[in-house]
Formats: sequence, C-alpha cells, structure tokens
Amino acid sequence: MNQVGSVGLIAALAFAIYGVVAGAVAGKLRSPRVLKSAQRAVLGFFVMITLAVFSLEYLILTDNFHSAYVASHSSRALPLIYKIPVLWAGQEGSLLFWTWLLSIYAGLAVWLNRRKNRQLVPYVISICMGVATFFSLITFLVANPFTQLSLVSATGTTPFTPTDGNGLNPALQFHSMIIHPPMLYLGYVGFAVPFAFAMSALMTRQLGDNWIRVTRRWTMVPWMFLGTGIVLGGQWAYHVLGWGGYWAWDPVENASLLPWLAGTAFLHSVMMQEKRGMMKVWNMVLIILTFFLSIFGTFLTRSGIISSVHAFAKSDIGPYFTVFLAIIAAFSLTVLFLRLDFLKSENRLDSVVSRESGFLFNNWVLLAAVLAVLWGTIFPIISKAVENQTVTVGPPFFNRVMIPIGLLLLFLTGVGPLLAWRKTSFQSIKRNFTVPLIFAAVVGAFLFWAGVHHLYTWMSLFLCTFVFASILGEFYKGARTRMKISKENFFAAVYNLTMRNTRRYGGYIVHLGIVLLFVGFAGQAFRFETQKLMGPGDLLQAKDYLIRCDRLTGGENSNYTYEAAVLAVTKDGHALGEMRPQRRLYLASQQPLSRIALRSTLAEDLYVVLAGRDPDSGKVLIHVIINPLVQWVWIGGMVVLLGTLLALVPSRVERQMEEIRKTEEEAVEANHVL
Repeated sequence: MNQVGSVGLIAALAFAIYGVVAGAVAGKLRSPRVLKSAQRAVLGFFVMITLAVFSLEYLILTDNFHSAYVASHSSRALPLIYKIPVLWAGQEGSLLFWTWLLSIYAGLAVWLNRRKNRQLVPYVISICMGVATFFSLITFLVANPFTQLSLVSATGTTPFTPTDGNGLNPALQFHSMIIHPPMLYLGYVGFAVPFAFAMSALMTRQLGDNWIRVTRRWTMVPWMFLGTGIVLGGQWAYHVLGWGGYWAWDPVENASLLPWLAGTAFLHSVMMQEKRGMMKVWNMVLIILTFFLSIFGTFLTRSGIISSVHAFAKSDIGPYFTVFLAIIAAFSLTVLFLRLDFLKSENRLDSVVSRESGFLFNNWVLLAAVLAVLWGTIFPIISKAVENQTVTVGPPFFNRVMIPIGLLLLFLTGVGPLLAWRKTSFQSIKRNFTVPLIFAAVVGAFLFWAGVHHLYTWMSLFLCTFVFASILGEFYKGARTRMKISKENFFAAVYNLTMRNTRRYGGYIVHLGIVLLFVGFAGQAFRFETQKLMGPGDLLQAKDYLIRCDRLTGGENSNYTYEAAVLAVTKDGHALGEMRPQRRLYLASQQPLSRIALRSTLAEDLYVVLAGRDPDSGKVLIHVIINPLVQWVWIGGMVVLLGTLLALVPSRVERQMEEIRKTEEEAVEANHVL
C-alpha cells in the first residue's frame, strides 16, 4: 500500500498542475470545453488524494510498521478508536489530510457552481489547484508519509520492520482529539475557497454583490469549523494537560485564533457592502488577510520555529511555507492594486451614531486584536533574528492587551443591533438603550454587593447582562410586531421571525453564545487552588470541599500502567461521591501523563490532579483547583455553533429570490433556444 499511496500522490500532483493551467486557459478563452476539462482535473485530484489517504489509513489499521510513519505514531496496543487520528498525528499525515480536505472543498465549490458563476469558476479552479499544487509538492517531496524503513549496511539497504511502533503521543489519546484537529483543518483549509472567489472576482472585474453573497457563505462554513475546533482544543487542554486551564496564549493556539478573528471582521464588514456599497477595498483586504493567516498558522505549527505543546517536531518545511506566503501576498495584493478603480465606495458614512459606524468600530477593534495577538506570537522570532536572543511573550502581555479589547468588542456586540442604518436619532437611542442599561445596572449593583469587586470581571459581567438584554429585546420587538400583524402567538411569531431572516437572528444567537463565553471567562477571577501530599486517611480542605484519601490503587493494561487515588469528597457536610485521578505511564512511548478527575456544575468545577508520588513517604501529590463558571465556556461554544448553523440556512426571502432568479435564467435559456 505504500506504493499505491505514492502513486496516488504523484497522480494528484499531476492533476493539480493541470487544473491550474486548464482553469486559467478556460477563464481567458471562455471555453466551456476547457472548463469541463479543468473540472474533471479537480475530480481526478480528489480521487487520487483519497486513494493516498485510504492507503495510509490501511497501513495504520493493519499495523504495518515497515511504514516509517506508522512505526513513529502507532503501536499494536493502541485502541482502535485512536488509530483513526494517527492519520493526522504527525507532520506527514497531517499535511496529507490537509490536502485531502482541500480536494473536498474544491470539488464542492466546482459542483455547487456548475450552472452558475460561470465567469468566476475557471479562476476559482485555477487558484484552488494552485494551493493544491503547493501542498501536494510538500507532501510528496518533503514530508512523504509513505517512506519505508530500511537498514543501511556496507552491502546495501535491506527492508526493516520493527516488532512494534512508538505509539501515539499520550496527550493525543483523548476522545476530543478525534474531532478537534479535523475541525481546525476544516477551518484552515476552507478559507481557500472564499479567497479563490474573491481573487476571481478581481481578475474578471465581476465586483458586484454576487461575489459577496457567494463568498460570505463559503467564509461562514470554515469560520464555524475553526471556532468549533478552538473550543474543542480548549476542552482537550483542560482535560488532558492537567493545569486547570483551557487557554494559555500558546503560539499554536494563537495561530488558530488569528484567521478566526480576521474572518469575524470580514463577516461583519460585508454587511456594509451589501447594504450601502461601502468598504469594498477593505473587504478584499480582510479575505486576503484571513487566508494568509490560515496558511501562516499552518506554517507556525509545522516549521519548528516556535516552542509549543501543540506544534510538530522541527523540520525543514519552514522555508517552503515562507516562499508560499510571499507568493500569496504578492499575487493577491498585485491583483487588488490593479482593480482599485473598480472598488470605489458608493456611499459615505452619514453619522458617527449609526449601524455603519458600529460595524466600522467593530472592524477596527477586531483588527487591533489580530495585530496584538500576531505581534505577541511572532515577537520571540523577531527577537531571535534581531538580537540572537529569544524573548518569550507570555500570558501577562496577552491578558493586559486583550482583556480591554475583548470588553470593547463585547460592548459593540450589544450596541450594534440597537443602532439604525445611516443615522440614529436621540429618541431611538433613548428607546432602545434604556431597558438594557437599567437591567445591566441592577445586575451590576447586585454583583458589586455580592463581592465582585475586580474591575475587569465586574465590567465583563455587566456588559454580558447589557448585551443579553439588548439581544432578547430585539427578538421580543420583532415577535411583538408579527403578533400584531399576523395574529400569531408569541412562540410562532419568534419562529417565523427567525426563519424569515435566518442570517440576522442566527447572528443574534451567535452573539448570545459570545456572551456565555465571556461569562465563563469571568469565572477565572475566582479560581482557587491548593495541593497536598496524601496517603490513606489524609484530609485536604479546599474552600467548601473536604477531600479524604481512602486508598491508593494501581493496575495496567496493554497500553499503559497507572496509579490512582480514591478520594471521597464532601461539600458543606454533604457527600458528593468518589473521585479517582490517575497517573499513567504509556508503555510504547514510556511517557507519563496525568488523567484528571472532574466534578462539574454550572456554578463551578472541582478539578483534581494526581501530580506525582513522593518516593520517600510513598504519598501522592494531590492538586485541587476550583474553577467557577467553566461550563459556560463550553455551553457558549455550542450556542455559537448552533447560531452559525441557523445563519447558514437559507431564509424564506432568500429562497423566494432564488426561485425568481431560476425562473429568469430558464426564460433566458428558452429565448436562446428559440
């Protein structure tokens, strides 16, 4: 199967190169025949990359340790459920997986646009296949997952097959790692399609509203996947790494956040172009930046130039990505510069107090967030290049800069829906802002009375209340209007209101999810932790919790050995049951890892780690963390996902407009036939 996979890679590379040329020629000559050939090249690329992916997964599932990749990342004792993520556990496999997802995205883009956007599609194919050519070259020439093991001697080389492999990294043997990396990759890879449509619109001068409509949906999908991947990555860090947190401003974490922030700015900014014909150049810059940051994040993860628990081992792949990033920047900015005359705004800002201003300020703040995170992430690289000394920028810098930025974004999330287009009158401000501000003030006073005196924490919860009230107010006002006009009950009115404009109200639900995320973030101000060496009968007090060590135990299976502490937990005198934190030693890799014990409620998490054993006393070190409000982070992430899915559903108005467009196209085709 190594040979089959290699053949698949070579054939895929050939199809990708042909797709670049055929797409460009079809666009230039406007030849349906050449276009069909380019479309078939995309299909051929997908088939060949799929063949390579299935070949590698077959090698993994059959424990073929003659394959260097399988021997490095799998073992016989590895449970079947974790042999699937071995595909993306290493550098070579993850790049192959990245390329495969690109083939799926490109194939879907071609298939869904086979009868529309005929002027854009040839260049979309050419650009997507250009990206595919780069990743196919890297996968085949630099990071080939089908390399075979051999022994080199004076008489030549002989095939070598070890009896077992090194096993999967213990930190990756967790259920969310089956989903988390694919979600991130679906986000990173997916931004190639809106980038391709944007560049195609520039190249063909098709810069009306159509490219915005197409690109917006193709941006929302990877934005949704990337956001889901970020939240799942936080869950993985929280459950596996044993430090009691879910975000550490790690460079690879930041690399995933950057395109998500840029994509967020684009999704807000396009509304200005759709409604008022404004910010056309800015929208192009944002979609270019989003794709560039996606490739930059892939580069950071794989180049080895940064130190991260998430990053792959250091490799020679960095210079290739550097050249590719330079090509992306040069190509996209050149095309943009040549088409500036076609991107003039149709209107100007009428008032500072308007919804346009809200979107504009939102974009500025999001851009400030991108620049702050990017600067903090690459500063160690810059310091190394300038002074030959690596200066690391840690969480204190990011928290000091990003908390105020986050609070300002949260404020704008609540203010934006309350402002009118063009200009907001004083009476409108008074009518829309009074109830949310009064509600937030009452809650804020109660929080201060309850002991929430930390400024940023109080401001976060105050603003969360304000945004929550303003969004619910928007649903209520819209439903009340429908109730008067259509004589519907309240719940039917809310449902029909939402389905009539899924994009708007799906966006509101996304904003509610952001509110819940900030509620969860605010809980970190009340975090408490303590630790103690414990043996049978020892007690540990952690605020209202009393933890008693009943016994120490251990065991083993084919994958790892472990030791565990059986802890009885009570709170305010009420028994809560047992918790069993573990310390494991994975046999194939000989790497230790703690497996936490967790008791979660909506109010707080009791987080218990068996951190190690004292060799002198034989007791184990029990580390206890009380984390308030963490569950709201995961709930908020789920609400953001649901809101995005709702926004992707075509609204009733959109479906009606689509039927009208189809009728007009059919009429035009019928006239041509006659």
